[in-house]
Amino acid sequence: MSDLAVPNFTPREIVGELDRYIVGQSRAKRAVSVAMRNRWRRQQVPAELRDEIAPKNIIMMGPTGVGKTEIARRLAKLAQAPFVKVEASKFTEVGYVGRDVESMIRDLLNIAINMVRAEHLERVETRAREHAEERLLDLLHKPAGERGAPADRTAQILGPFVVSPGGTVKPPAGKAGSSKDREALRAQLRAGELDDVQVELDLPESSNPLVSVLGGQGMEEMESQLREMFSQIPQFGGKTQRRKVNLKEAQRLLEGQEAQKLVDMDLIKREAIQRTEHTGIVFLDEIDKVASRQGHSGADVSREGVQRDLLPIVEGSTVNTKHGPVKTDHILFIAAGAFHVAAISDLIPELQGRFPIRVELDSLEKQDFVRILTEPHASLTRQYQALMATENVTLRFTEDAVEAIAEHAAQANMRAENIGARRLHTVMEALLEELSFSAPERGGETLELDRGAVEAVLKPIVDSDDLARFVL
Repeated sequence: MSDLAVPNFTPREIVGELDRYIVGQSRAKRAVSVAMRNRWRRQQVPAELRDEIAPKNIIMMGPTGVGKTEIARRLAKLAQAPFVKVEASKFTEVGYVGRDVESMIRDLLNIAINMVRAEHLERVETRAREHAEERLLDLLHKPAGERGAPADRTAQILGPFVVSPGGTVKPPAGKAGSSKDREALRAQLRAGELDDVQVELDLPESSNPLVSVLGGQGMEEMESQLREMFSQIPQFGGKTQRRKVNLKEAQRLLEGQEAQKLVDMDLIKREAIQRTEHTGIVFLDEIDKVASRQGHSGADVSREGVQRDLLPIVEGSTVNTKHGPVKTDHILFIAAGAFHVAAISDLIPELQGRFPIRVELDSLEKQDFVRILTEPHASLTRQYQALMATENVTLRFTEDAVEAIAEHAAQANMRAENIGARRLHTVMEALLEELSFSAPERGGETLELDRGAVEAVLKPIVDSDDLARFVL
């Protein structure tokens, strides 16, 4: 295995970055920061020992809305690693209708391919633009009838001539079709003077109707294979459709085509497989939903079967994909669940042993809500202020207003289901519904919300059990 570019962040730096977006949960942040740092450490050890160092998978326990998913998502973004979030409850044991557990690795590989492809396309962006420009200049030298009529009369090309908006024909200096002619067109193209000219392009069809009717869970791999098979048949894969577009759109489409020609898809797939195997992160949400509760019997016969299907993937196996085999030995698995009814001990012992690090996340209280509303880089109060600023409305929240919002969110979580920080979205929408509706007519106003304004809107809802149940 060649060395991978693993970000060299210290655990303290990782926790500091996570603190910008997630309030509290220091134990979970420390656990994932050590797991990420261990990936960098693994790259530094001798090659003969490197394959023996397996990732320490993590299982997080805590109610919904306390930051489990966000911690994993931000970690993957910080690590620049392929990341996929899946719900364990969507998987079924082999023999039942539903998704098989190996599909999560195929999804992870597809995400890695998209990441690597985007990086390679960015590297060839300049060359692709140059190639697309040459193709456009070739197209513009064709007779006008071959490239379609212009969108309007503001800019029309007649053979080697260009009609300016005023209607004056400006023949380029020199012989038609000469290098000077081409350079004159190039200058006009780069200046945007020809953006409204329409041309016709032959573009490949984006999908095949014979394949798109499959759909459904568990059919992704078969559909992908059928698409690839049909693409090899001239009557299907090579089919194109002629579209009439303006020159600006044509340039964008041609740049995309040229960029695809300049990248090596085989190299991209190899690099994506390597990145998936050594830096990939799978977030298994709702793992408690497949736990077999002690003393429980019923129709959920496939729960333990799902765990046994998960076991070889988590402990290390090879998953066959259309792009090649993927080893899961060094993929980091982060599982999470509320564990309100089931417990971690209800998972089969073999699966428990594959998640050696266990972290319990704290429930959110009023003071946590205050911090969530004000501290994160993209806090809810900042989001709503930015939204209102688009309507030229200045929105301000006083400290006691934020306190009141946090109190009502915490109270709603106690009286109804505890949905954590997601309750803040519900409370804020109820609070600002009238302003959001009337903002276009209130441009130029400055609105400051204090505790009195918050109470005037939310207290009637909270005091009414029926309203609180359906609104908050």
